[in-house]
Amino acid sequence: MGEMAASKTSAQCFSAVVFDIGGVIVDWNPRYLYRKLIADSARMEWFLTEVCSSAWNAEQDRGRTFAEAIEEVSGCYPQHREWIEAYWSRWPEMLGGPIPGTTEVVGELKRSGTAMFAITNWSAETYPAAVERHPVLELFEDVVVSGEVKLTKPDPAIYHHALDRFGLSAEQALFVDDNRANTEAAAALGMGTVLFTNAAELRDELKRHGRL
Repeated sequence: MGEMAASKTSAQCFSAVVFDIGGVIVDWNPRYLYRKLIADSARMEWFLTEVCSSAWNAEQDRGRTFAEAIEEVSGCYPQHREWIEAYWSRWPEMLGGPIPGTTEVVGELKRSGTAMFAITNWSAETYPAAVERHPVLELFEDVVVSGEVKLTKPDPAIYHHALDRFGLSAEQALFVDDNRANTEAAAALGMGTVLFTNAAELRDELKRHGRL
């Protein structure tokens, strides 16, 4: 069995489910693009570790524009500017398919009348492309995109912002995320949490809480 547990020891009826998106609903990985551009796998991993790294990308999730990001890193690695620019110009090629089974769970929640929201660490510039590719994201009543509000999980400020915007108390919200640091931060604020590993176990947790 995968590791998935709600933060409450006994079933609690939450009035809304708040989802993470990347890794829970949508598959995203820059390797989907860079395997096409960099034939040598070790060199590709070097590029995604040292040049367009996860920390570099996280700044776009925090609100930095890709134009600013590209200029900054191209100054250090001008010989790789073409690869660097591809991170923006070919970004949709980093999107994979839906995480197996989760789209169906979201659809069932929608049909059941459960209020659904999302908090995602995502660039404001690229999130619209994700919605275009994955229409399931339009089922949420509201989505807090980190790049728009310039706050990222697990900073407690983004949860406070989201709860205020969604009109929820922490105790009303069941938060689903595949990152333990994010669920721990939410739990510390009083939210119910589910550490996502797969759709089947998510479904079991939602049933336990009377949402499905």
